[in-house]
Amino acid sequence: MNPIPALRLQALKDLLGPGGFLESAADRAPFEVDFRGIHRGRTPLVALPQSTAQVSDFVRHCASQRIAIVPQGGNTGYCGGATPRAGNDEIVLSLRRMTRIRAVDAASNSLTADAGCLLATLQDAAATAGRLLPMSLGSEGSCTLGGIISTNAGGTAVLRYGMMRELVLGLEVVLPDGRVLDQLTALRKDNTGYDVKQLFIGAEGTLGVVTAACVKLFTRPASTATAMVALASPAAALALLDGLRDSLGDAVTTFELIPRIALEFVCRHVPGSRDPLAAAHPWYVLLEVTQPQADSGLAGQFESALAGAIDSGRASDAVIASSDAQRDALWRLRESIPEAQRQQGPGLKHDISVEPSRLPQFIEEGREVLARLAPGARLVAYGHLGDGNLHFNLSPAGGAQDTALVANGATISRAVHDLVARYRGSISAEHGIGQLKVAELERYEDPVALALMRSIKQALDPLGIMNPGKVLRPGP
Repeated sequence: MNPIPALRLQALKDLLGPGGFLESAADRAPFEVDFRGIHRGRTPLVALPQSTAQVSDFVRHCASQRIAIVPQGGNTGYCGGATPRAGNDEIVLSLRRMTRIRAVDAASNSLTADAGCLLATLQDAAATAGRLLPMSLGSEGSCTLGGIISTNAGGTAVLRYGMMRELVLGLEVVLPDGRVLDQLTALRKDNTGYDVKQLFIGAEGTLGVVTAACVKLFTRPASTATAMVALASPAAALALLDGLRDSLGDAVTTFELIPRIALEFVCRHVPGSRDPLAAAHPWYVLLEVTQPQADSGLAGQFESALAGAIDSGRASDAVIASSDAQRDALWRLRESIPEAQRQQGPGLKHDISVEPSRLPQFIEEGREVLARLAPGARLVAYGHLGDGNLHFNLSPAGGAQDTALVANGATISRAVHDLVARYRGSISAEHGIGQLKVAELERYEDPVALALMRSIKQALDPLGIMNPGKVLRPGP
């Protein structure tokens, strides 16, 4: 596309009205770079609509002028999916002024809100109504409802509650021609034809702009128990998970695998962090169980289950949080791993998933592959063991000044993803494709599935104006 003429930009500003756009270089700058600082682009204008009707008018006008649009929520993604490209010919459409909570229905266990609402705000609104919105992310203070729907966010409670797709009941979406798709209901059962709202969950803004959503709420847990458990191996962690499910059922809410190296990085780089156990162990699991009943006896059952795991050799040691402060300290260890890795130096990240039962073998094979390609680098494999999703990352051996990993990044990542493919896993378990993994999607996706994706894109966005260059390569 060519740069947008000044007269067309003025027409967009007139449509948005006072306060409805940003245009100075300083104001645009935060919208032109992704969360990790990897992808940088340019936009002549950041649109800030305040209602679905305004989004609809804006998109309709852009379609008539063939002006490309980049929908953006909290801009916390890892793959550049909400970052404009370098041509200065794409308008960033930010939903951050659309922050109305439309309804919280405790009886129906649902919440309906505008797409620009922060996840933390929605969690608080659910809590005020005595309910739980279980989606939990490290970025919940800055990510938005529309963004986590458009990326099908995962988080730390997937084991019990599922990914964002499983939490969405209804959607309101502005299509690439400006029409509004209104499926904003709290219905749990609706078999009237194709479930078209599913197309927009995880589509990263390439098929339309999510402007509002209705999501599931749950009974708030009255009993919570949290522990850090030491283990000999990922296989021991899986055995522990199986045993806990047998004894505690679906009370098991969180099961996060953490290697020793990750804990060491956190204790080294994050002030106030400390090792929760007296001795060092190869692996750990941050484990949380919840129940809606206050007098469920959960704490005693949890302690008994962990004692049994230690006695049987499935676990080596454990510390159970005895206060909210101790629970927060354990969670801080887990949530600080990405920051600690950044402090350690420029590394490589892989957001992969395989079947949980095969993860231990995958980790060992992956370790052997990486030892050949990146000798001395530190493997930091951590994450959501219970649902098969690991952040299979590498940190440099030489610290913050060591750039060898990044220089050889393409070769290393290709080897990791080839291994994932052999395990019939996913090269993007929860972070999406964005512009970072377009070529990887083409390489590893089933050709039939890829052709269907292209057909859907062509059917809904024949002009190719909706977040071009993300997920799928632009057409001819």
